[in-house]
Amino acid sequence: MLNTQIHLSNEPLNIQSCIDWVMAPDCGGIDVFIGTVRNATKGKRVLRLEFEAYEKMALSEMQKLADKALQQWPIQRIALHHRTGVLEVGEVPVVIAVAAAHRDAAFEACRFIIDTLKQTVPIWKKEIFEDGEVWVSATP
Repeated sequence: MLNTQIHLSNEPLNIQSCIDWVMAPDCGGIDVFIGTVRNATKGKRVLRLEFEAYEKMALSEMQKLADKALQQWPIQRIALHHRTGVLEVGEVPVVIAVAAAHRDAAFEACRFIIDTLKQTVPIWKKEIFEDGEVWVSATP
């Protein structure tokens, strides 16, 4: 679809390219969500995260999310990029940029996309701690 850019990669994500891709003269607001690897979870020090995906299905589900957002809100463009592989603290596993004529639609659609992505897209996260590791539930 011309107004969505869906990307899944084991290479570092380019935040600025997502923003640049959604920018358009008819868009007065761009909302960007950037997920980063934090250094602790529930009081435990996180060493790194590992993301795995069922790529074909993940890309399909990501596109469905973008399509649903386009139907539900008056937004013009969506960039939805997710990373796989091993990520260190501070690295970026997900970038979502949503452009709309007005900010409310961009904010609402962006929040819908990240919240739903965590519940429905087959991308799994493993947290690696100093004393072990755990596959994380899709919901916070």
